[in-house]
Amino acid sequence: MRKSLITLPALAALLLAACGTTPPTPAAPTQPPAPTEAPAAPTEAPAAPTEAPAGKIGKICQVTDVGGIDDKSFNQTAWAGAQQVAKEFGAEARYLESQQQTDYEKNINEFLASNCDLIVTVGFLLGDATKAAAEANPNQKFQILDFTYDPPIPNVWGQVYATDQGAFLAGYVAAAVSKTGKVGTFGGINIPPVTDFMIGFEQGVKYYNQKNNANVQVLGWDSAKGDGLFTGNFESTDDGRRMGETLMDEGADVIMPVAGPVGLGTAAAILERGGAYLIGVDSDWYESAPEYKSIVLTSVLKRLDVSVVEAARAIADGTFSGGTKVATLANNGVGIAPFHDLDAIVPQKVKDDLPGIIQGIIDGTIKTKP
Repeated sequence: MRKSLITLPALAALLLAACGTTPPTPAAPTQPPAPTEAPAAPTEAPAAPTEAPAGKIGKICQVTDVGGIDDKSFNQTAWAGAQQVAKEFGAEARYLESQQQTDYEKNINEFLASNCDLIVTVGFLLGDATKAAAEANPNQKFQILDFTYDPPIPNVWGQVYATDQGAFLAGYVAAAVSKTGKVGTFGGINIPPVTDFMIGFEQGVKYYNQKNNANVQVLGWDSAKGDGLFTGNFESTDDGRRMGETLMDEGADVIMPVAGPVGLGTAAAILERGGAYLIGVDSDWYESAPEYKSIVLTSVLKRLDVSVVEAARAIADGTFSGGTKVATLANNGVGIAPFHDLDAIVPQKVKDDLPGIIQGIIDGTIKTKP
């Protein structure tokens, strides 16, 4: 596995970010400027190095999932990475949006004819289309986010994320903040990149209960059954609103939707009704969806942008290889965002607990999956 971001400054930045403090070290990611025609980039995009790699990247091409490029979630976060690559290498960054699943193959094929140095496909659901294209075009380099292959495909960088680790931290915080003793979550589709968040969230709540003699309940997910609440899509904000209202009706006062832009419907419902808080996913929703910043407790960060930049740099320096790459707390590939405007409602004890919990997850003494 290619080494990435496993540095003491990066870990220090993560620890500080988890406690709601702005990191003083250069490891903290910064926002790259976005082209006027592109959606606003999330703040987690990596900082440009002082010297660009010696290699050459002329064009980076992204195929989105059906959530769209401006989903304020994983497609948009990946696009921030593509924009960073364009800035760093003086390259061209392009994207094609998939309106439906039948667009995946068509969009990949369009880029195959466009001389892309790297084709980035975003999401678990693009697994089959990416595999077919990569095997038919062995000289084209691909990166797929949220998916990997066994056996590996030599020209495909399969990137997955230990989001259960970041979600564990969010669950711990949610349990501490809840006044009703109930927190909720729901997903778009019952697939691993979604349920990993939900599993980690549930385990974090259970860990809080264990350590603090509490009995906070999780609504919307049951690891023992491997099932919970799902909207069945990643597009309908109306479904997100209904799901959020249902969870609030059942008493949840902290909700983590894991459904891309569907979660914006939940945010709208919480903002209108009041009495609850939202946990974002993938990007820092305080920054990527600022209209809801007054209710965003934190966000579980999945740094797809960093992954895209890493893959491009690997092409430039000649170290690109297929296989599975895993983003974790240890290599700063996942984490949680600061508490921003809601910092005061998070107990100081919980903030003090987080660095030790992070270290426990990294060294394996704290388990984020049952």
